[in-house]
Amino acid sequence: MLINNGESDAQLALRAAQAGADVVRAMYGGSLARFEKSAGDFATAADLAAEKAILEVLRSARPDDAVTGEESGSTGAEAAPRRWLVDPLCGTLNYAVRNMLVGVNVALRVGDEITAAATADPFSGEGFWTDGHRARVRHDGTDEELAPSPDSRLVDVNLDPPFPNAPGFQAVKLMADPGFGQRFRPRVVSTTLAVAWVAAGRRAAYVTDGDLRDSVHFSAGIALCRAAGCTVTGIDGRPVHTGAGGLIAAADAETHAALLAMAEDQMRQQA
Repeated sequence: MLINNGESDAQLALRAAQAGADVVRAMYGGSLARFEKSAGDFATAADLAAEKAILEVLRSARPDDAVTGEESGSTGAEAAPRRWLVDPLCGTLNYAVRNMLVGVNVALRVGDEITAAATADPFSGEGFWTDGHRARVRHDGTDEELAPSPDSRLVDVNLDPPFPNAPGFQAVKLMADPGFGQRFRPRVVSTTLAVAWVAAGRRAAYVTDGDLRDSVHFSAGIALCRAAGCTVTGIDGRPVHTGAGGLIAAADAETHAALLAMAEDQMRQQA
């Protein structure tokens, strides 16, 4: 891991995410301009301002690194070995209607691996971070190791498009599986902050469809879950970013096996 002027990549990821979170918190509740991106998707002035703050931190500390921002796109060499992935406000629709369920994601990909990442919660003040080996949460200047747990039985399911594996797999149908209702309780918070919650023991699992390679939304949460010791695969049980894609991130192997069996049964029925 690169250390420059005494600051590691992981420390930089957390500092950048917290800079974005400061902007998100400061702009909350105000009248925000909206910028349409595609049907049903938009950014607010807070998304843009938070991304600007994050990029200023990253470019000042690591000027030679490439960056992909959700709002500003990619800068730097396409094949750059070091690339920062920035999601300045995950949960924009929540935020726009004055719902505080949002997160700020910053991750660094070096080669094929995410080697540092952070997810900041603007409203709790927590910053979840990893150096690729350990996962911690920082609050009021104190770090605590993340400890995944299935005890809540709460499983967050992402219902936002795209759905590349439909009709073979649809996350909404997972919640209709009788086995799901017997064992778990569904939650839909519509922000990838919930992926960090799996690493922190506040969710038993998180499930989504989609191609998540170099995802500004999911890369930080996946890295946090892996470093915390969660069981993390695609929806078909293969390594993340291979096979059918998607994500099943579970606090333990038993929870993962149960959700994987439901997903595989759904896909078999549609075959």
